[in-house]
Amino acid sequence: MQRILSDQLTPYTGRTVRIAGWVHRRRLLKSVAFLIVRDAAGLAQVVVTDPAVRADVAALPEETVVEVVATVVTNAAAPGGLELTDPTVRPLGPPAVPPPFDLYRPDLAATLPTQLDHAPVALRHPTRSAALRISAAAVAGFRAALDARRFVEIHTPKVVASSTESGANVFALDWFGRPAYLAQSPQFYKQLMVGVFERVYEVGPVFRAEPHDTVRHLAQYTSLDVELGFVTDHRDVMAVLRDTLAGMLDAVGDRAAGALATLGVEPPPVPAQIPAVHFTDALRIAGAPADEPDLAPAHERALGEWARREHGSEFLFVTGYPMAKRPFYTHPDPAWPGYSNGFDLLFRGLELVTGGQRLHRHADYLAALAARGEPVEPYAGYVDAFRHGMPPHGGFAIGLERLVARLTGAPNIREATAFPRDLHRLTP
Repeated sequence: MQRILSDQLTPYTGRTVRIAGWVHRRRLLKSVAFLIVRDAAGLAQVVVTDPAVRADVAALPEETVVEVVATVVTNAAAPGGLELTDPTVRPLGPPAVPPPFDLYRPDLAATLPTQLDHAPVALRHPTRSAALRISAAAVAGFRAALDARRFVEIHTPKVVASSTESGANVFALDWFGRPAYLAQSPQFYKQLMVGVFERVYEVGPVFRAEPHDTVRHLAQYTSLDVELGFVTDHRDVMAVLRDTLAGMLDAVGDRAAGALATLGVEPPPVPAQIPAVHFTDALRIAGAPADEPDLAPAHERALGEWARREHGSEFLFVTGYPMAKRPFYTHPDPAWPGYSNGFDLLFRGLELVTGGQRLHRHADYLAALAARGEPVEPYAGYVDAFRHGMPPHGGFAIGLERLVARLTGAPNIREATAFPRDLHRLTP
C-alpha cells in the first residue's frame, strides 16, 4: 500500500490508506484516544478505540515517527474534515526524546535563543516551517520571473583570492597555505558574465564579517543577484526589479498559501510603478539634515510611512545616492556627477535591495580607482575584462531572509532563517 500525505485523504474516503509522520499530539480520553500525525503536508487525526492500540499510542511520546494504516471517514470537526478510524499504528523508530518545548501548541513559547539552540526540532513547528516554505516559494518565483525574461542562472566562486570589494569586512581562511576569503557578493563575477550571456542571475550565500548584532543583520545570508546588459541607465534595472519582485510575491501567494494562512499574512501588491524619490528629496521627507551622507534606519522608517501614506505603497525606490557612499564601480549621474545612478528599494521602511548602473568602460574604472586612491592590481582580473568590450549594464541584489522576515512580520531576521550565522552563533 503506497503512502499518501495528509492533504491527499479526500479521494480515499471510505477506503484504507497508509500515512506516516510524527506524533504531533496525543489526547488520551477514557474510552477513546486521538492521535494527531504530522507530515510534510499538515495534520491527520487518527481515532483509536481498540484498547490494545490505545495502549501502544499511550507509550509513544510526541515526535516519535509512526506509520498508520486506517480507514478514511468524514468528520467536520477533524482537520480537513476527515479522520482515520480502526487504525494499526507501527513505530518506525524508537520512542522519541521530547524536545524542550511543545510543538503541538499554536505558538512556540520558547525564547528565540532556545529555538535557535534546538533548531532541528524548533523548525518542525508550523509557524517556523511556514517562513521557510515562503522563502522557498520566493526563490522559485525569482527564478521563474527571470527565466521568462531570458536570464541565465550562473554559479560563481564563494572563495576569492583578495578582499577587494569593501576592505576588511571579510572572513579570511587558509587555502592550501595561501590566504583566501569568503566572498561578500558575486558582484564582480556577475558583471563579467554579462559579457557572456547579457542577462544573468544567481541564488547563493554571501558572507559579511561585520560585527552587527541587530535583528536585521546576519553574517551569512542568501543573496538573490541579478545583472543585465544593454541598459540605458538605472531605471531599466529598476523596471526589471519591479517585475521580478511581483513575480516572487505572486509565487509566494500560489505556492505557499498554506504557510501564509498559518502566519496570518498576505503578500502586499507591487505597484505597476513603484514610487521613487531622489536621495536629496528623501532626506527632506525624512527630516534629515541636507548634508547627511546616507539614510539611517530611522530615516528609512519615516520614508516607509510616507510611501504608505502618500502612495499607498509598501515599496519605495530611493535613487541618486551620493557617489561617496557607493562602490567604485557605480555609474555617476551624468547630469549630477556627485550623485549616482544607483538606488535602494525600501520595503515597509527597511532597505531590501541595493542596485544601480555600473561603469562599463575600462578607462572609467582606472579613473574611479585612481580617484579613490586605490591600486588597480588587486582588481586586475576584474577590470581587465572591460578592455574587451562590455555593454552598459546594471543589476541588483535582494536579501532573501530580510525579504521573508519583512513579509511575515517577524521581528527578528533569525526567525526567517533555518540555521542563522551571526556574530555569536556558529551552531547548530
